[in-house]
Amino acid sequence: MTRSTTTARFVATHSVLTLDARHPFAAKSLVDAQDMHRTVMSGFRGWVADRDADVRAQMGILSTWSVDLKAAALVIVVQSRVPGDWSRIPQAAMTGRPRIITVDRTFRVGDVMEFRTVVNPVRNVPTGAPASEKVRGKRVAHTRPDHVKEWFVRRLQPDGEPRFGPKGSVRIGANADPAELAVRMLPTVSSAGSHEGLRIVRAELRGKLTVTDPQALADTLAEGIGHGRAYSCGLLLTR
Repeated sequence: MTRSTTTARFVATHSVLTLDARHPFAAKSLVDAQDMHRTVMSGFRGWVADRDADVRAQMGILSTWSVDLKAAALVIVVQSRVPGDWSRIPQAAMTGRPRIITVDRTFRVGDVMEFRTVVNPVRNVPTGAPASEKVRGKRVAHTRPDHVKEWFVRRLQPDGEPRFGPKGSVRIGANADPAELAVRMLPTVSSAGSHEGLRIVRAELRGKLTVTDPQALADTLAEGIGHGRAYSCGLLLTR
């Protein structure tokens, strides 16, 4: 099968925020997924109208975070198409100035890179409704590492394979050796406020990717993987 392109360029901004996990502002973001979402989105006011339903997608905002409880450090990485303004985060909550990185990479077929991503690995389970009603199945999360690995492997794109898998899954433009993929289940995040009942199952994947479809990979980097993208899932980090 002919590839659409042999090279593709990806450009974005990464903001790396390091917060004191003991500060009430950071602590609230850690215990409430909706509050973490608000923290991330607070850096992008004014770029699009508040009434728009897809403000995050318009600005290409994806994020991921990790916490070192021993060091009391919460690190948030935010990717966007437009620069962020982090002056609304209380200065006392920050342990240093935000680090702003311009990402400008050109990918070629055969490039090999290390990756890390935190995903919300879910599947749709049929509800039993008649097919004629076209009812979407119930979304159920994978909670076992082997099932998460299978979920991710279905999104790999072997050389010469199309962008979309046989069941409609969107492939990522790169391939990997499944045996070398490391999977770690992370704590589920939730919200007790206006989004009570929200629960995001998360898993971290690490390994090496080989580029097979540069444009598909650039699209994946820009758009993210899977569900839960508003809640710090789906950002693919490579180096």
